[in-house]
Amino acid sequence: MRLDNEQESRNVEDRRGSRMPMRAGGVGIGTIVLALAASYFFGIDPSTILNIASQLEGGQNTASSASAPAQAPPADDEKARFVSKVLGSTERTWQTQFQRLGRQYQDPKLVLFTDGTQTACGVGQTAMGPFYCPLDQKVYIDLAFYQELQDRFHAPGEFAQAYVIAHEVGHHVQNLLGISDQVRRAQQTAGSQAQANALSVRLELQADCLAGVWAAQADEAKHILEDGDVEQALTAASAIGDDRLQKQGRGYVTPDSFTHGTSAQRMRWFKRGIDSGDINQCNTFQAAQL
Repeated sequence: MRLDNEQESRNVEDRRGSRMPMRAGGVGIGTIVLALAASYFFGIDPSTILNIASQLEGGQNTASSASAPAQAPPADDEKARFVSKVLGSTERTWQTQFQRLGRQYQDPKLVLFTDGTQTACGVGQTAMGPFYCPLDQKVYIDLAFYQELQDRFHAPGEFAQAYVIAHEVGHHVQNLLGISDQVRRAQQTAGSQAQANALSVRLELQADCLAGVWAAQADEAKHILEDGDVEQALTAASAIGDDRLQKQGRGYVTPDSFTHGTSAQRMRWFKRGIDSGDINQCNTFQAAQL
């Protein structure tokens, strides 16, 4: 992956080394345990539980007090610089795409943390993996996840790492376009948990497609892709499919509990985005077959 010509984003906050509060913003350690358990046993997105709990306990009012003082990463931190360049690339891509839609793109913040950190959606932990909080419009990532991506999920490579960031930024795009709110409202009136999960799958697959759109547009503008990069992203997408994770974790799969999509679906929608470079090709909610 070629990022030498990419400008670093100024929207990276470095909280690494900061102590995580045991309880802040109304969401305590018990809620975290519940979120992680639900994720493992039932396939429920842990950020969903943290989001709901935060709102019920007043978490939506904690955006200003939820974070440690913002600071930029050290200039000589190569891992942080990589993340910053990828984020900068997504900013320029989505600014252009939103202009074409007659809208203005608002850059998200990206927060680097270690072990755990407070967010406007509750307390986030490394075990949750990278995630996006719509209440403060920030992407959160513990860079230790990249080692896990390589060792546990067997998905190495810089572009695999970039795909992870682009997917979470895709959720930010959905948030700005009002898609996330529409899905949450539909989930509240869904007739069953399985139906609510199915909507979550379509939201996640759309974020995969949007990550592909970013890659296509960024490559057209700056020629960032090298041989093997697309395969790296597809390997990562496959590695974190619901069916594969559930099979590895408990030996069997329960499709009604899927919240992110199968390995094949995640690969298919990322490839659709990168092949087309067109946000209009990412309407998973109108797709008859995922």
